[in-house]
Amino acid sequence: MTLINLGKKAKDSTKFLAYASTKDKNEALNKMAQSLLDHKEQILKANQKDTAAAADNGIAETMLDRLTLTDERITAMADGLRDIALLSDPIGLVKHMWTNEAGLRIGQQTVPLGVIGIIYESRPNVTSDAAGLCFKSGNVVILRGGKEAFHSNKAIVEVLQKGLESTTFQKEVIQLVEDTSRETARKMMQLNRYLDVLIPRGGANLIKKVVENATVPVIETGTGNCHVYIDQSAELEMSKDIIVNAKTSRPSVCNAAETLLIHERVAEDFLPVIEQALAEWNVELRADEAAQAIFTQSVPATEKDWETEFLDYILAVKVVSSIDEAIAHINHYSTGHSEAIVTSDYSASQRFHKEVDSAAVYINASTRFTDGFEFGFGAEIGISTQKLHARGPMGLPELTSTKYIVFGEGQIR
Repeated sequence: MTLINLGKKAKDSTKFLAYASTKDKNEALNKMAQSLLDHKEQILKANQKDTAAAADNGIAETMLDRLTLTDERITAMADGLRDIALLSDPIGLVKHMWTNEAGLRIGQQTVPLGVIGIIYESRPNVTSDAAGLCFKSGNVVILRGGKEAFHSNKAIVEVLQKGLESTTFQKEVIQLVEDTSRETARKMMQLNRYLDVLIPRGGANLIKKVVENATVPVIETGTGNCHVYIDQSAELEMSKDIIVNAKTSRPSVCNAAETLLIHERVAEDFLPVIEQALAEWNVELRADEAAQAIFTQSVPATEKDWETEFLDYILAVKVVSSIDEAIAHINHYSTGHSEAIVTSDYSASQRFHKEVDSAAVYINASTRFTDGFEFGFGAEIGISTQKLHARGPMGLPELTSTKYIVFGEGQIR
């Protein structure tokens, strides 16, 4: 099916979905969740095709993990849809009302964005998360996954559509672009007549291409060049635990730490302990000259390392002379995603959260918490690193717009 046909069907489907009741939407989400469980084998077989091809192509182990589905992960996808059903419906809420001088009662009410296009890579669980969030917020979605996950995405969309068969909703409220060519992706970026907004989820290259080529309005879910800064007043054990978690708990995701900055006054005491802890995970350390002099094993960091989202067991390390240098480094190289300070100094923590310009700023906690589930939003559509409309983890409220409803009694101007 061509993009134009997908777009036409999507636009037609918005008329009913936008005004559907919360009860009907929740029942449909639960049926889609059950359909995932009922058709696990179909999804797993499709996923095996993708992972086998990826392994043959020499994909990195961390990226293969992002691509792989298991029985447990499909169950988690189904649970995610059920969790979305339990969330408050963001549509139709009147945020506030007031009366103007002419006696008009004016209110601002939440409405769906309309048709949302999502271009994403690797992680097939995004397919069900995005579909569920868009559906609950009254938005039709057109999904375009990467070719490496094509069979998985196709199976998941088919299964979700099967779940809709016994409801009053059209299956076209969730659609998949089956042509994974770059040309089709470019055309989707310019599908202004049918798409109301486009959301890219993936690596730096994908997001850059979408931002540069799209004529459809874009919500930029950025890459995660995340930093952890260990201040001179930090506790050693806390510092070690936070950086190990931020780097190793799941290095292939956007909220994993990529750079460690450490104050020179604690570097000699802390870095050997941190090196030993990270060695258990075979983390490669790419260090500046001062850190190299302390580490027993590391490689010299290059300029490119400070700006790279590794998505792997690699960590750039720099010794800094002050919190000023740490903040300056972060604001220069960061992608605006998530940054953390480890400190016992209140004034240092306040300076850090005020002066670091990122979507999420942590004081004495791992960057790995930047996530819709962890923030209590249910599933997320992505982490927005821009400042217009939405910033940070995007849940249901971020998938809405507003319109003004105005009540009069014959007033004219």
